[in-house]
Amino acid sequence: MDLRKLKTLIDLVSESNVSELEITEAEGSVRIVKGSGAGGVSHAAVSAPITVAMPSVSTLAVDAPVPPVVQPETGHVVKSPMVGTFYRSASPGGKPIVEVGVAVKEGDTLCIIEAMKILNEIDADYAGTIRSVLVENGQPVEYGQPLFVID
Repeated sequence: MDLRKLKTLIDLVSESNVSELEITEAEGSVRIVKGSGAGGVSHAAVSAPITVAMPSVSTLAVDAPVPPVVQPETGHVVKSPMVGTFYRSASPGGKPIVEVGVAVKEGDTLCIIEAMKILNEIDADYAGTIRSVLVENGQPVEYGQPLFVID
């Protein structure tokens, strides 16, 4: 299990009402238990080898708080309709589909979100000018997370 997937699972447990999560896959199993302290995940026990270039991990401690999502003051916010990976361009290293300052019409493609190995085009639900892009290329996004602000 890669570290990115493990971090996503830890975030899922810490932000939900789930107190414990255990997942078993071919390459190993992970058990994440939410601590009773400040509401964060206290530890995650990992069994079986993990193919990562770092020492063997038996316990992870997550002390850093999750930063709050900053909501923009004005403009129409385009939110993610799904959980996945955000991509600004149609191909790696390609030109972004939209840039800040570009005028878009309702129905124009703004980005791509990859979910379960399927590439989903996310279209504008509002006509206007792209004021800001709120997510970095290649970053995981959650359902309802703000992606763009359109004026």
